[in-house]
Amino acid sequence: MINFSKYQGTGNDFILIDNRSGNFIHKKIDFARKWCDRRFGIGSDGLIFIEDSAHADFKVDFYNPDGSQSFCGNGSRCAVRFAIRIGATLKSEISFEAIDGVHSAKLIDKDISILMKDVVELKSAEADYFIHTGSPHYISFDENEEKNIIEFGRKIRYADEYKPGGTNVNLVKTISGNHIKVKTYERGVEDETFSCGTGVTACALAYAEKNRIKEGTVITDVRGGRLNVKFESYANGYRNIWLTGPAEYVFEGIIHDSVK
Repeated sequence: MINFSKYQGTGNDFILIDNRSGNFIHKKIDFARKWCDRRFGIGSDGLIFIEDSAHADFKVDFYNPDGSQSFCGNGSRCAVRFAIRIGATLKSEISFEAIDGVHSAKLIDKDISILMKDVVELKSAEADYFIHTGSPHYISFDENEEKNIIEFGRKIRYADEYKPGGTNVNLVKTISGNHIKVKTYERGVEDETFSCGTGVTACALAYAEKNRIKEGTVITDVRGGRLNVKFESYANGYRNIWLTGPAEYVFEGIIHDSVK
């Protein structure tokens, strides 16, 4: 029997398991593939193990529904909320280890804010951008919302230039001066998700680059709600990038599993 909790951040939902004891004996990739399935499992956009870390308050071990691994912004925000609940950290200034290194996090009222890694390289292709924010993201501006995110996303995600790992794909529409709307096709999920933290961050920075915004906050609407991205520019990139938004408990249960 395995205890789990379900959390969501602007509709991006995750299964979370406390594995600080190290007693989880199943193959994590097979386990993630099975239980993230929305027909035959619990259903989620990812599965996260909270584990002990020698470098931070705790470790976030994240798996996509296909078993692949990457940094996940919304998953990390949900992991922070879960870690607080289970007592993995008692601090107001929190640190956690992820696949791309150690991150900082903090509570802002009811929201969770995490510090993303500095972005030092933004590639542009005509009017589009490619930015790595812990996960790779292709960003296209679609002011008339004419493109179908799933059809467009699959075409770019599997393009030869992004093989073998592929890329996430985003469509951005401008709402106002510092306010955008984002749709994301996520690799690993292979569908549109209600939200993507690394995608929102990449889109906010692409918007800043396109409009020559040196610092500030970009408000981002997604299918599942709203996220804010605060940043400042430096040299050839961006730093002090904070991704902020809600991370909420949904339910908990027990998994009876035969995967070894």
